[in-house]
Amino acid sequence: MTLSSVLMGVFIAVDLIIKVVAIGVVPENRKPSSSTAWLLIILFFPFIGLPLFLLIGSPYINKRRQRIQARANTILATGAEQLPSAPPTVELSGELRGVVELTRSLTSLPMVTGSNLGVEMDYQRCFERMAELVKTAEETVEVEFYIVARDSTTEGFFLALAAAVRRGVKVRLLLDHIGSRKYPGFTAMQSWMTEVGIDWHFMLPFRPFRGSWKRPDLRNHRKLLVVDGRVAMMGSANLIGSTYGSEKNHRMGRHWHDIMVELTGEIVSSLEAVFAVDWYSETGEVINIHAYRFSEHLPDERLLPSAHGPEREVGGSVNALQLIPSGPGFRTSASLRAFNSLMYTAKERLAIVSPYFVPEESLLEAMTTAAMRGVQVELYVSEQADQFMVDRAQSSYYQALLDAGVKIYMYPAPQVLHTKCFLIDQTCAVLGSSNMDMRSFGLNYEISLLATGGNVVEQIHGVIAEYQRLSTLVDPEEWPKRSVARRYSESVMRLTSALQ
Repeated sequence: MTLSSVLMGVFIAVDLIIKVVAIGVVPENRKPSSSTAWLLIILFFPFIGLPLFLLIGSPYINKRRQRIQARANTILATGAEQLPSAPPTVELSGELRGVVELTRSLTSLPMVTGSNLGVEMDYQRCFERMAELVKTAEETVEVEFYIVARDSTTEGFFLALAAAVRRGVKVRLLLDHIGSRKYPGFTAMQSWMTEVGIDWHFMLPFRPFRGSWKRPDLRNHRKLLVVDGRVAMMGSANLIGSTYGSEKNHRMGRHWHDIMVELTGEIVSSLEAVFAVDWYSETGEVINIHAYRFSEHLPDERLLPSAHGPEREVGGSVNALQLIPSGPGFRTSASLRAFNSLMYTAKERLAIVSPYFVPEESLLEAMTTAAMRGVQVELYVSEQADQFMVDRAQSSYYQALLDAGVKIYMYPAPQVLHTKCFLIDQTCAVLGSSNMDMRSFGLNYEISLLATGGNVVEQIHGVIAEYQRLSTLVDPEEWPKRSVARRYSESVMRLTSALQ
């Protein structure tokens, strides 16, 4: 027997073992669509598919993070047990109350009151306002963004942080390691933040040669700012200029379009609690926050309701607000369950804005079911997504939506519609960092805000009306005429989108 025949026999045996084991292992604790996608890759390309599966295919994350999140949920539930699921001053329909109670059971956060000081659409103005809020800080500034870059757009905010440190304010900043590292000035920004005294840390750092080994596709995608526990901003914008540091984007006139909401009142406590959990997860430090007390070391410690916290500013319109945090640390798919449930409550209109629309099957069914029962369903997406794979994957769903009667609006290229929000009738609105895609529902840490009974719904209605004015409606007669090559690429990218 020659050496080549022995090697060929070993190759065939290993190939067969990989395939047999994959069939029994891959589907465990995984959705059927994801299992099918992984098995196809492993069965056709076992020596590529197996390493890829081992790198990003595990359905489990670091058990320490899951323990921290579980402990945080217990503390939140205990501290807020005397609070109703929704403010007694707000009238909710039975359906909406059911969603609020569902979300509380999944995240331990009840619906509380809060004042909306404005939903901001102007990209530059978002960062100017954030800098203004930091300038008012007396005790703490807490910053958490997926992408953080120091450039001409964000410079004023960074200088405000440095000035806050000089006057004795404790400034904490979290940035996603993978999300931020590819942008200009990344290393210099780290040195500068350390030099001026900002206490900063990476979220989910991927540094295998330093012992930080995690799934590289699990990311913290949240975007929030909290000042003194009394005022906060959250939304879809990353802490970077609207061209994302790209000369090519600048030359072609491509800008990202986002929204941020400024909040005060009880809802700020929920945002600060989310930051505290993320901070502890990355640093091991228990921080004292204003309306909540948080510690893994005191088993009987309680989160105090906001009535026991400091006086809070009053302004804007009072809304009933519920924060919906989600991510792989949760085992409940909180945002997906909440979003689906909300969509089934729609009676007249469901309008969705999502830059990366690669829906989980249940969400696609919720949208098409709403359209089929006579609800006016609208989807707003970029005419051309900033990522080829996403562009093709999301457009593979358009035919099913059009067949169900969904209206698809395309925001004109080369602009990138990066806002994430949706509207249910004139009843409630949701905005935040979560896309309508499988990544946001299963792999990313996200925060979304459910609002009703105030001016947030009205302002989100205005945001969507402006997007509609600027967008082009997809013609259901023309869409099926796209090329065979285009359809083929859509199908391939749709398959890869299911790799979770």
